[in-house]
Amino acid sequence: MKLDALTTSNGEWLRGTGPEADIVMSSRVRLARNLAQYPFVGRATEQERTEVEQFLHSRLTQVPVGGKLEYLDLGELEELDRQFLVERQLISREHAEAVGARAVAIDAQEQVSLMINEEDHLRIQCMHSGLDLHAVWDQVSAVDDEIESVVPYAFHDRWGYLTACPTNVGTGIRVSVMLHLPALVITRQIDKVFRSLHKISLAVRGLYGEGSQAFGDFYQISNQTTLGRTEQDLISQVADVVPVLIDYERRARDFLLQETEQNVHDQVSRAYGILRTAQTISAEETMQLLSRVRMGVLLGLIDDIDVAGINQLLVRTQPAHLQKLRGVELETKDRNIERARYLRQYFESKAADVN
Repeated sequence: MKLDALTTSNGEWLRGTGPEADIVMSSRVRLARNLAQYPFVGRATEQERTEVEQFLHSRLTQVPVGGKLEYLDLGELEELDRQFLVERQLISREHAEAVGARAVAIDAQEQVSLMINEEDHLRIQCMHSGLDLHAVWDQVSAVDDEIESVVPYAFHDRWGYLTACPTNVGTGIRVSVMLHLPALVITRQIDKVFRSLHKISLAVRGLYGEGSQAFGDFYQISNQTTLGRTEQDLISQVADVVPVLIDYERRARDFLLQETEQNVHDQVSRAYGILRTAQTISAEETMQLLSRVRMGVLLGLIDDIDVAGINQLLVRTQPAHLQKLRGVELETKDRNIERARYLRQYFESKAADVN
């Protein structure tokens, strides 16, 4: 897999082809696993971490899924390439910024990602576009079964799968859905929604997971604990709540159209105008403006660009993607100028296509 080739394609979380993809960007299930014979990553020596990486690499070659994955040694990648993988949602920020023996294995569709020596020895992630949690679970469970047939996991008869963080002990599962909720933000209902989610033990995180900010009105909803619950219970907990959030967001969008159409149209138009004409613009402002434009497209307020195009811009204007498209590393100021140029060029080409 050539990372440079991925710059001109959309990652799985931005394909926009799954169920409810106007609001649900992606569904993801992640399993935390550790090897029985080694200390957790945080307690392991560098030699032990190296042995874990080598052991898992060799065992992956023994199962069918291993032949479908591209194995990348993160220690051999440049910082820019590691950040690129973060922006594609294929590794975590912590995995990218860590040191020592660590790797990731990715399939060509960017649905399966195996992180080695992140917080746990192995984190198995599967992700689909749109609301598709049960299909994601079927896929990640099959991958887990294949690997477990050749890898001795740390497992306790009473406590289940043993993990570095106590909140993951048991099933080791994290079920998450990424949603785009601009109307709830504009109508100032988002905090009330989040308080309700916390009451039922669901966590709300930003675009890049734990500790990240919610750029562009994108939020990840996930379970907080796993101990004492089955995988199906936790999947159902998230899957049952998401349709309610979708309904809230759609009602908020309807309200904006019916009660404040002029104001929301003005917000969308201003955002669209800035994106088309700015001479310098930050990644954060771009995400926020694209969020408004994406909503405007879905509300029928903009008709000369589609959601797929906005999804494409959401990732290609991120710092690492932008630099890889340009083929050179850029300082922040130069990135902001290049980002504005890229946006102007993109919208000019779309206008030419229409004419």
